[in-house]
Amino acid sequence: MPKVHIVARFTMTDTDWMRQAVTLARRGEGFVEPNPMVGAVVVKNGIVVGTGYHERFGEAHAEVNAIAQAQDRARDGTLYVTLEPCCHFGKTPPCTDAVISAGIRRVVIGMADPFTAVSGNGIAKLREAGIDCEIGVLEPECRRLNAPYLTLIEKRRPFVCVKWAMSLDGKIATSTGQSKWISSEVSRARVHQLRGRMDAIVVGAGTVRADDPLLTARPQGPRVPLRVVLSRDGKLPEACQLIQTAHVAPVLIAGDRIDRKQVELLESKCCEVLTTRGVGELLAEFGKRRFTNVLVEGGAEVLGSFFDAKLIDEVHVFIAPRLIGGAQARSPIAGFGAMSIAEGLCVEDWESETLGQDVYFRGRIAQ
Repeated sequence: MPKVHIVARFTMTDTDWMRQAVTLARRGEGFVEPNPMVGAVVVKNGIVVGTGYHERFGEAHAEVNAIAQAQDRARDGTLYVTLEPCCHFGKTPPCTDAVISAGIRRVVIGMADPFTAVSGNGIAKLREAGIDCEIGVLEPECRRLNAPYLTLIEKRRPFVCVKWAMSLDGKIATSTGQSKWISSEVSRARVHQLRGRMDAIVVGAGTVRADDPLLTARPQGPRVPLRVVLSRDGKLPEACQLIQTAHVAPVLIAGDRIDRKQVELLESKCCEVLTTRGVGELLAEFGKRRFTNVLVEGGAEVLGSFFDAKLIDEVHVFIAPRLIGGAQARSPIAGFGAMSIAEGLCVEDWESETLGQDVYFRGRIAQ
């Protein structure tokens, strides 16, 4: 049988330029949500003449910024963009109009935009204007880049990250409940960076009682997350840091058995109260608010509820080189758990790095 030679659809040059656009897009992380992160590169005669990315929500999109930098050099050039250009009026005018006006000859697109106002219409408009369009260069990377945006659009809920710190033998606290501090100061600084790009941070009432966390990003990041406590009856220590700082940074108490008296007390302390049954309803509410990224910090029962509901998208685990032991010491995820190894959640696209003496592991849950 003769050998079959498969010819790649896209040249390495297209791939290289798109990879640069993906790198540019990441600069908008935390600043553009609920919009997607988008990067763009304008190339003419093999030379980059303009670059741009979506920098802030409500401001100019990546294509417009790249074309503005390129100016007249954009004419007859190629635009590489990680996401299909928009063709509707939103916070800004349609990007397709800017691309057409600039005289771009060819547009290479990482992936189509599933947003209903775009969804192939941007590509169609460019082609109607006589512009050659190629779609799908580095599409897996572009989809990973905007997994939170795609989750919000397609599932109507935010992208859920879970985080915990544990010992080498998988304990998040001693048998007496002590957990400060398992991870290093360097790891805790990384957690603050993670918090600073979230729309909400979720913990359980038990964590509030045991650790009295503040749940803010220090120093403050691009976003100020809503601090959320899951408490069936809404009863928390009035002296806890969350309630004492609710007038400074928002706090929401979510439960299904919070009586009127407790609601009035919490609201008098500047806390928002939400009646909800389960984490699925909570995420649906967050979807209505267009939250894009949510961080679940624990404790084990809360993490277990997200695990059992299959509502975990990404894990961030900080592993300290120490052993705690103890049959009664907590592991990170409680709940019902998987009944078999095959039913467990698999982590893919994972990577790790050393932070001080700790190992930081992060990865996406396989779909």
